Amino acid sequence: MVERCDVAVIGAGPAGLAAARTAAGHGARVLLLDAQPRCGGQVWRHDVAHRAPHAARSAIRAVGGKVDWRPHHQVVAADGRRLLAETPEGAVAIEAAHVVLATGARELLLPFPGWTLPGVTGAGGLQALAKQGWPLAGKRVLVAGSGPLLLAAAATLRRHGAEVLGIHEQASAARVAAFAAQLWRWPARALQAARLRAALTGVPYRCGSFVRRAFGTTQLEGVELHDAHGTRQIACDHLAVGYGLVPNIELAALLGCALDHDTVHPRVQADELLRTSVPGVLAAGEAVGVAGLAAARIEGALAGHVAGGNEAAARALRPARVRARRFAALLARQFALDPRLRALADAGTIVCRCEDVPLAALDGCVDARSARLVARCGMGACQGRICGAALAELGRFPRGGLRRPPLFPARLATLAAFLQPTIPEIEP
Repeated sequence: MVERCDVAVIGAGPAGLAAARTAAGHGARVLLLDAQPRCGGQVWRHDVAHRAPHAARSAIRAVGGKVDWRPHHQVVAADGRRLLAETPEGAVAIEAAHVVLATGARELLLPFPGWTLPGVTGAGGLQALAKQGWPLAGKRVLVAGSGPLLLAAAATLRRHGAEVLGIHEQASAARVAAFAAQLWRWPARALQAARLRAALTGVPYRCGSFVRRAFGTTQLEGVELHDAHGTRQIACDHLAVGYGLVPNIELAALLGCALDHDTVHPRVQADELLRTSVPGVLAAGEAVGVAGLAAARIEGALAGHVAGGNEAAARALRPARVRARRFAALLARQFALDPRLRALADAGTIVCRCEDVPLAALDGCVDARSARLVARCGMGACQGRICGAALAELGRFPRGGLRRPPLFPARLATLAAFLQPTIPEIEP
């Protein structure tokens, strides 16, 4: 079946919620789609043991009754502004006058010896597992990587009963201090940082420190850390390690949106009103460059105004957007990755976890296509999302967008529905 609407918002995180609420406020019929069962995205993921933040509760309440909320709707294909979503009940085709891409971002994981051991996860990944009830009470957890996400993840893990052994930030103490010295320009961010540090009282925070390898037989038993004083080993049950975020650009690329390749990890190219190169398609939040919660909410509202036909209101938000993006630029500078992190993987280190491909298997491969043909690197269930970003960061192959469906593993019946030349239409 085909459903039609004025605005289809893909992603129900902070940016998507703001876009849906704002567009609906202009009288548009809005469909809000997300693969998850609840609104909130990764930032405001439902926590089974603790109440959601006030901002999350307010944002979710604001769309109630005004927006057609569609949980369990995973967009797997697109043709123009016609989207195909897979649901537990079957396929749904959606045609929209405007599409807002609020697809968010995912963690950047860099390979190192032992990173595929059970017990090693992304920092945000273990945070999400904790919120969903993963048993962490009494477990020894070491948090490592880079950026403010480490503090947020560690605070969540501690709140769920984990013993956080330490937070190991790869950026130098001088860079972290320079970052902290400028936080006064963003009082809300400074207050948030202070609250996180208070929640982590007693947890060591080490700068210029990173994980060289993880070791264990059938599961993680400990890690080897490197800092200015040399190397040392720490026993732990879990390692949560993440090196920032990578924009989710795959749907935008499939729609034909131009991508900005000025950085290692491409982002969706958009103008000052968040319009992409494809007429009627807008992008907001991390998809146009990782900038955090505040920028995502502002950009979601901006895109919602444009989709709802009120460009004047959208332009009024531009100064706030510029300010939020300035903070993101500061983060990128001060938490730039140490080049040594890109040299941790040895010849035998697995780089594609889906297909168990070691780094040595890619010798002689000149691009991602040859890596797929020769070694099946990127051919697994994640379709190169993890290894593709990692190899781009390692300087092996540039990363582009997936330009053919399905975007995610899908049932054959779903794809067959998308290929049908005519589909009965349902009027709104």
